Amino acid sequence: MSTGPSDDGATDTPAGRGDGAPLKLETFLPYRLNVVASLVSQALSRIYAERYSIGVPEWRVLVTLGQFGMMTGKAIGAHSHMHKTKVSRAVALLERRKLLTRRVNRADLRESFLTLTPAGRAMYEDLAPIALDFTSRLSDAIDPADRAAFERAVDRLTERSAKLAAEVAKGRRGG
Repeated sequence: MSTGPSDDGATDTPAGRGDGAPLKLETFLPYRLNVVASLVSQALSRIYAERYSIGVPEWRVLVTLGQFGMMTGKAIGAHSHMHKTKVSRAVALLERRKLLTRRVNRADLRESFLTLTPAGRAMYEDLAPIALDFTSRLSDAIDPADRAAFERAVDRLTERSAKLAAEVAKGRRGG
């Protein structure tokens, strides 16, 4: 954090300014979690972007289908926490690249069942060990004795965040 003149002489943050602020981003948990998520996503996405020329949404669709086999776009969005527009664009790109196929749901013609093609499955099988190695290297930052507590904390924060999001959504609906 800068507390004075930068290299060009401009003042980024005056010394002592903000010390009494009631909310400081660098200690604000939602901000800190977002920074971690952003940095991890950037690092991992560089790997699959360079190797497979896919972005984060395509990666999430590919990995979700790799894990579950067949799903609808709506189910992928719910599982991967992606907006339906991002899922739709990712599906279209993966379909153009012949990495997935869609089969219309005869019970509901508005939706399709999505599955990986053999090429998509091969990409998933190639990518999985690379992603797992990345996770292992990232997890090395956490002392082995702290990993179970970290996992519990992440689970609890995820559950609480979902509850808070539902409360906010419910409040917006007037209920």
